[in-house]
Amino acid sequence: MSSGSSSHHVTRRLDPLAAAIVVVLCLSWGVNQVAVKLAIHDIPPLIQSTIRSIVASLIVAAWCKARGIPLLMRDGTLLPGLAAGVCFGIEFICIFQGLAYTTATRAVLFIYLAPFFVVLGARIFLPADRFGAAQWLGLGLSFAGMMVAFGLPTPALDPRQAIGDVMMVGGAVFWSATTLIIKASSLNRVPAEKVMLYQLVVSIPMLAAAALLFGQRIEHMPSALAIGSLVYQTVWVVSVTFVVWFALMARYSANRLSAFSFLTPLFGVAAGHLLLGEPLTPAFAAAVALVATGLVLVNRTR
Repeated sequence: MSSGSSSHHVTRRLDPLAAAIVVVLCLSWGVNQVAVKLAIHDIPPLIQSTIRSIVASLIVAAWCKARGIPLLMRDGTLLPGLAAGVCFGIEFICIFQGLAYTTATRAVLFIYLAPFFVVLGARIFLPADRFGAAQWLGLGLSFAGMMVAFGLPTPALDPRQAIGDVMMVGGAVFWSATTLIIKASSLNRVPAEKVMLYQLVVSIPMLAAAALLFGQRIEHMPSALAIGSLVYQTVWVVSVTFVVWFALMARYSANRLSAFSFLTPLFGVAAGHLLLGEPLTPAFAAAVALVATGLVLVNRTR
């Protein structure tokens, strides 16, 4: 790949097909939020995450073998792959355990600081992918849409809630770190399946140890609904959509892709309404309009 082509891929805005694919991914991740809730009473969250990493790693490895995708060749990806895997593991430990301390509403707002961290980090590690004024405005509008949908977080009165909030911000930091490591290193030049396997395999012992540390265990035989929810997370979300996301990451601007993640919690709210009967507020339509307007600005040509 020539340097000109590489630079083009760093800053490339999403074409209509790529944008449509990312919307499907965000829809899948929004439904995934509901899937975690549906299974959480039978399968604690860190155990859910451990199981899905184990099974998804087997699925992705089997896919690589069937497709002849090389996994063991020396390509200079070991160190960044291990680093991405550690960040991936810490991200999910922070998010899943943080939810035990803080509210889901507060969690969403703190987690989705991640696109801002990606844009700020890109100024250092991906200088060709810097945002202009219009893109920053778009990012701000999208986040404003989140605040309209979920409300401004009030000061934490319970120390445990403050710990949960900090863990959510930590999850956002490590999410953005994973993105930047993948985009700025040799991982950007290898198959997305290999990138995903690094994260899954490295995260397994981390998530299992965290589940033991926090005393999580399965108390009874999970229901069919809980098992089905875990299957959805494992087979579709982790084994398919995450791999597609990293394939897109290799071809398009990390900043522009990350901004689309603001759609995920809105899809989560809509899925909660349809599948769990959770109420929709009148502000939801305004939130969708703000996020959509912001994404148009983020993805415009500078």
